[in-house]
Amino acid sequence: MVYTSATIEKSIEMFASLPSIGRKTAQRMTFHLLRQPTEFVSKFASTLIELKQNVMFCSVCFNYTDTDPCTICSSHKRDHSLICVVEEPNDVVVIEKTHDFYGIYHVLHGVMNPLEGITNNDIKIKELITRLEGVNEVILALNPTVEGELTTHYIAKILKQLDIKVTRIASGVPMGSSLEFTDEATISRALESRIAI
Repeated sequence: MVYTSATIEKSIEMFASLPSIGRKTAQRMTFHLLRQPTEFVSKFASTLIELKQNVMFCSVCFNYTDTDPCTICSSHKRDHSLICVVEEPNDVVVIEKTHDFYGIYHVLHGVMNPLEGITNNDIKIKELITRLEGVNEVILALNPTVEGELTTHYIAKILKQLDIKVTRIASGVPMGSSLEFTDEATISRALESRIAI
Protein backbone atom coordinates (compact mmCIF):
# COMPACT_ATOMS: atom_id res chain seq x y z
CA MET A 1 0.00 0.00 0.00
CA VAL A 2 1.34 3.41 -0.94
CA TYR A 3 0.52 6.24 1.44
CA THR A 4 -0.17 9.84 0.52
CA SER A 5 3.36 10.50 1.70
CA ALA A 6 6.31 9.02 -0.16
CA THR A 7 8.41 9.82 2.93
CA ILE A 8 6.23 7.59 5.12
CA GLU A 9 6.53 4.78 2.59
CA LYS A 10 10.31 5.21 2.47
CA SER A 11 10.52 5.06 6.27
CA ILE A 12 8.39 1.90 6.38
CA GLU A 13 10.60 0.27 3.76
CA MET A 14 13.75 1.13 5.74
CA PHE A 15 12.38 -0.29 9.01
CA ALA A 16 11.06 -3.39 7.20
CA SER A 17 14.56 -4.04 5.85
CA LEU A 18 15.78 -4.73 9.41
CA PRO A 19 15.96 -8.37 10.59
CA SER A 20 12.73 -9.75 12.11
CA ILE A 21 10.82 -6.52 11.39
CA GLY A 22 7.75 -7.13 9.24
CA ARG A 23 5.89 -4.51 7.31
CA LYS A 24 3.21 -4.01 9.99
CA THR A 25 5.82 -3.50 12.71
CA ALA A 26 7.71 -1.11 10.42
CA GLN A 27 4.50 0.84 9.90
CA ARG A 28 3.89 1.05 13.67
CA MET A 29 7.46 2.25 14.23
CA THR A 30 7.11 4.91 11.54
CA PHE A 31 3.86 6.25 12.96
CA HIS A 32 5.30 6.14 16.48
CA LEU A 33 8.20 8.34 15.37
CA LEU A 34 5.81 10.76 13.70
CA ARG A 35 4.08 11.28 17.05
CA GLN A 36 7.37 12.00 18.87
CA PRO A 37 8.89 15.46 19.40
CA THR A 38 11.42 16.56 16.80
CA GLU A 39 14.15 16.51 19.49
CA PHE A 40 13.58 12.78 20.11
CA VAL A 41 13.67 11.90 16.41
CA SER A 42 16.78 14.01 15.96
CA LYS A 43 18.50 12.27 18.89
CA PHE A 44 17.40 8.87 17.51
CA ALA A 45 18.90 9.66 14.10
CA SER A 46 22.15 11.04 15.53
CA THR A 47 22.52 7.95 17.74
CA LEU A 48 22.33 5.74 14.66
CA ILE A 49 24.97 7.86 12.92
CA GLU A 50 27.21 7.69 16.02
CA LEU A 51 26.71 3.93 16.11
CA LYS A 52 28.04 3.59 12.58
CA GLN A 53 30.87 6.12 13.02
CA ASN A 54 32.16 5.08 16.47
CA VAL A 55 31.77 1.32 16.66
CA MET A 56 34.58 -0.79 15.21
CA PHE A 57 36.04 -4.27 15.55
CA CYS A 58 38.42 -4.91 18.43
CA SER A 59 41.82 -5.59 16.84
CA VAL A 60 42.34 -8.52 19.25
CA CYS A 61 39.05 -10.44 19.52
CA PHE A 62 37.00 -8.88 16.66
CA ASN A 63 34.05 -8.08 18.90
CA TYR A 64 32.29 -4.74 18.44
CA THR A 65 33.75 -1.91 20.52
CA ASP A 66 34.24 1.83 20.61
CA THR A 67 37.69 1.51 22.21
CA ASP A 68 40.53 -0.58 20.81
CA PRO A 69 41.30 -3.01 22.31
CA CYS A 70 37.86 -3.64 23.80
CA THR A 71 37.20 -3.51 27.53
CA ILE A 72 37.19 -7.33 27.81
CA CYS A 73 40.54 -7.79 26.04
CA SER A 74 42.16 -4.96 28.01
CA SER A 75 40.82 -6.10 31.40
CA HIS A 76 43.36 -7.40 33.92
CA LYS A 77 40.53 -9.14 35.78
CA ARG A 78 39.87 -11.54 32.88
CA ASP A 79 41.66 -14.87 32.45
CA HIS A 80 43.68 -14.37 29.25
CA SER A 81 44.70 -18.03 29.18
CA LEU A 82 41.09 -19.01 28.39
CA ILE A 83 39.50 -18.06 25.05
CA CYS A 84 35.86 -18.67 24.15
CA VAL A 85 35.32 -18.82 20.38
CA VAL A 86 31.90 -17.66 19.13
CA GLU A 87 30.30 -17.07 15.75
CA GLU A 88 29.00 -13.51 16.09
CA PRO A 89 29.32 -10.50 18.44
CA ASN A 90 25.82 -11.03 19.82
CA ASP A 91 27.00 -14.43 21.14
CA VAL A 92 29.43 -12.58 23.42
CA VAL A 93 26.50 -10.64 24.88
CA VAL A 94 24.61 -13.86 25.57
CA ILE A 95 27.55 -15.48 27.38
CA GLU A 96 28.37 -12.31 29.33
CA LYS A 97 24.79 -12.19 30.64
CA THR A 98 25.41 -15.49 32.49
CA HIS A 99 28.17 -13.88 34.63
CA ASP A 100 29.84 -17.33 34.63
CA PHE A 101 32.67 -16.83 32.12
CA TYR A 102 35.76 -14.82 33.06
CA GLY A 103 38.03 -15.53 30.13
CA ILE A 104 38.30 -13.61 26.87
CA TYR A 105 36.64 -14.09 23.48
CA HIS A 106 37.36 -14.55 19.82
CA VAL A 107 34.60 -13.74 17.31
CA LEU A 108 34.80 -15.65 14.01
CA HIS A 109 32.17 -13.56 12.17
CA GLY A 110 30.53 -16.61 10.66
CA VAL A 111 31.11 -20.30 10.14
CA MET A 112 32.44 -22.38 7.29
CA ASN A 113 29.76 -23.20 4.72
CA PRO A 114 31.05 -24.98 1.60
CA LEU A 115 27.64 -24.79 -0.12
CA GLU A 116 27.79 -20.99 0.01
CA GLY A 117 31.52 -20.83 -0.72
CA ILE A 118 32.49 -19.71 2.82
CA THR A 119 35.82 -21.30 3.71
CA ASN A 120 38.22 -21.10 6.65
CA ASN A 121 39.83 -18.10 4.91
CA ASP A 122 36.56 -16.12 5.04
CA ILE A 123 36.23 -16.15 8.83
CA LYS A 124 38.66 -15.17 11.61
CA ILE A 125 40.39 -18.55 12.15
CA LYS A 126 43.90 -17.36 11.18
CA GLU A 127 43.53 -14.45 13.61
CA LEU A 128 42.63 -16.93 16.37
CA ILE A 129 45.77 -18.99 15.69
CA THR A 130 47.98 -15.90 15.96
CA ARG A 131 46.79 -15.10 19.51
CA LEU A 132 47.37 -18.46 21.20
CA GLU A 133 50.58 -17.65 23.05
CA GLY A 134 49.97 -18.20 26.75
CA VAL A 135 46.55 -19.74 26.12
CA ASN A 136 45.80 -22.96 28.04
CA GLU A 137 42.28 -23.70 26.81
CA VAL A 138 40.00 -22.77 23.94
CA ILE A 139 36.25 -23.25 24.39
CA LEU A 140 34.37 -23.65 21.13
CA ALA A 141 30.89 -22.16 21.61
CA LEU A 142 29.51 -22.35 18.08
CA ASN A 143 25.88 -22.98 17.26
CA PRO A 144 24.93 -26.67 16.87
CA THR A 145 24.25 -26.44 13.14
CA VAL A 146 25.88 -28.48 10.39
CA GLU A 147 28.10 -25.48 9.56
CA GLY A 148 28.86 -24.86 13.24
CA GLU A 149 29.87 -28.51 13.69
CA LEU A 150 32.08 -28.39 10.59
CA THR A 151 33.82 -25.26 11.87
CA THR A 152 34.16 -26.69 15.39
CA HIS A 153 35.86 -29.85 14.11
CA TYR A 154 38.13 -27.87 11.79
CA ILE A 155 39.34 -25.56 14.57
CA ALA A 156 39.65 -28.43 17.08
CA LYS A 157 41.87 -30.36 14.66
CA ILE A 158 44.22 -27.38 14.26
CA LEU A 159 44.38 -26.60 17.99
CA LYS A 160 45.07 -30.21 18.99
CA GLN A 161 48.12 -30.16 16.68
CA LEU A 162 49.29 -27.08 18.64
CA ASP A 163 48.88 -29.00 21.92
CA ILE A 164 46.19 -26.68 23.29
CA LYS A 165 43.29 -28.02 25.34
CA VAL A 166 40.08 -27.76 23.31
CA THR A 167 36.61 -28.01 24.84
CA ARG A 168 33.14 -27.23 23.61
CA ILE A 169 30.01 -26.08 25.34
CA ALA A 170 27.58 -28.86 26.19
CA SER A 171 24.29 -29.00 24.40
CA GLY A 172 21.13 -30.94 24.92
CA VAL A 173 17.62 -30.73 26.30
CA PRO A 174 16.76 -27.16 27.37
CA MET A 175 15.35 -26.41 30.82
CA GLY A 176 11.58 -26.57 31.03
CA SER A 177 11.13 -28.69 27.91
CA SER A 178 9.72 -32.19 27.55
CA LEU A 179 11.58 -35.18 26.09
CA GLU A 180 8.42 -36.04 24.17
CA PHE A 181 8.79 -32.91 22.03
CA THR A 182 12.60 -32.98 21.72
CA ASP A 183 14.17 -34.19 18.47
CA GLU A 184 16.40 -37.27 18.36
CA ALA A 185 19.61 -35.37 17.55
CA THR A 186 19.17 -33.14 20.63
CA ILE A 187 18.48 -36.13 22.89
CA SER A 188 21.51 -37.93 21.45
CA ARG A 189 23.72 -34.88 22.11
CA ALA A 190 22.32 -34.59 25.67
CA LEU A 191 23.22 -38.22 26.34
CA GLU A 192 26.75 -37.70 24.98
CA SER A 193 27.19 -34.56 27.11
CA ARG A 194 25.84 -36.08 30.32
CA ILE A 195 27.51 -35.12 33.60
CA ALA A 196 27.78 -36.81 37.00
CA ILE A 197 25.54 -35.55 39.81
